[in-house]
Amino acid sequence: RIAEVMVEKNKNLPALRGSNGVTPLHMAALLGYREMVWFLYLVTDDKDPTNEEYTGLLIATISSDLYDVALDILKRRPESAIQRDPNGETALHVLARKPSAFSGKSQLGVWQRCIYSWVQVRLPNESGYASSMSKYQNHKISQVPLHLIRLLWQAIEVTGIKEVQEKKLLHMQALKLVKSLWEQVLLLNDSQIGDLLRSPSRPLFVAAEFGNFEFIVELIRSYPDLIWKVDEQSQSIFHIAVVHRQEKIFKLMYEIGAHKDLITSYKNKNNSNMLHLAAKLAPSNQLNIVSGAALQMQRELLWFKEVEKNVQPLYREMRDTEGRTPRMLFTEQHKGLVKGGERWMKDTASSCMLVATLITTVMFAAIFTVPGGNSSKGTPIYLETKAFIIFAISDAFALFSSVTSILMFLSILTSRYAEEDFLKSLPKKLIIGLTTLFFSIASMLVAFSAAFFVVLGHQLAWIVIPVALTACIPVTLFAFLQFPLLADMMHSTYGSGIFAQQ
Repeated sequence: RIAEVMVEKNKNLPALRGSNGVTPLHMAALLGYREMVWFLYLVTDDKDPTNEEYTGLLIATISSDLYDVALDILKRRPESAIQRDPNGETALHVLARKPSAFSGKSQLGVWQRCIYSWVQVRLPNESGYASSMSKYQNHKISQVPLHLIRLLWQAIEVTGIKEVQEKKLLHMQALKLVKSLWEQVLLLNDSQIGDLLRSPSRPLFVAAEFGNFEFIVELIRSYPDLIWKVDEQSQSIFHIAVVHRQEKIFKLMYEIGAHKDLITSYKNKNNSNMLHLAAKLAPSNQLNIVSGAALQMQRELLWFKEVEKNVQPLYREMRDTEGRTPRMLFTEQHKGLVKGGERWMKDTASSCMLVATLITTVMFAAIFTVPGGNSSKGTPIYLETKAFIIFAISDAFALFSSVTSILMFLSILTSRYAEEDFLKSLPKKLIIGLTTLFFSIASMLVAFSAAFFVVLGHQLAWIVIPVALTACIPVTLFAFLQFPLLADMMHSTYGSGIFAQQ
């Protein structure tokens, strides 16, 4: 590389500073160039680096997800864990805002999530990560032909194993980093810990806002008193979790036993309790996790009901400073979402009902114009053939399924669209409607394939299989396009929901 050649000619280059006093190492860390950072980190010979420089480098590596470098910095300079940057933040503050580092397999695809637990990853023991990797690769190249290594590496990339390894390694490094940082913080006395967690921002509440579950668990595990801490609005991490709809953080409340009743009794300056916070409309970034206003309304109702179960009965009718109960506030805040959900449901039902009606019409007519025609006695000519029997059964099944679908969509169109209807009633009707519509489409195509075989099978036998395979394409497309919506609705309506105990 060019940098290696330049450093070989002048060993002092990595220690040179730019106009703002920034070293090449710090700049590479800010830009997230991992290989360059490791190279410069190993060759930079800064004779008198200050604590501020080490702290700045530590925070820069954390911001760029270079946790392996951050761990090595922390190993060399443990005191940098509690040092503040010019903004007054420590490395712990920065890490609190990075839930993606602890998300593990949640951001991976279906196949990658399945193999996540089986992929083995080990944290490197030596500080010179780059050099150890280089030795490992050179050792492999000396024993195995280069083209075999390339083929193996391509196979790993195709199957998604490489991405899983990288994600899992990042996750493990982030966990180790937060443990190491928190170990250094715990060496301080209670007053110093309080000051560090209080300003300029409070990492505990920032982590709760961003849904940084494992970060919070690691802190609470070794310092349980943190669950009682409140912010300027007298809100605990569980109140913050409700406001920002972070269910993983909220579910931690189930593990504190009877203390839960004390925490849910907290009220803010507006005399709003935890149920009032659940009654407010969720932030847009959390609302858009699910698609469609109807499913968003269902999710909001699930949150309200869950918090309602956990607060004392007295607090369910408590009024805030504006005289609103939690239910009144919920209705006020969600008027627009109810209207949007009604419009979304009606549009979806109308479109699907049109398709179901066409299928019903075609299938009803098809049974009276059977393939091959009728004999002089009025019975179908191919009545005894297996293909005709398949046609008749598929036609009848498609007809009944499409009629059921029409009835479900009609009931959606005539619904009263009350708030509670979005919780169970409307999603159930939509699930049944979409499922029966899918079966009617599939049965219609089976009936078509069977009729095609009855009419042309004995003359053009070679074309029957391609036609049947082609008929699978629309069914497959419908399944792929509608399955995510169906899966979300079934999980939230019939399944364990977003508050499943893990």
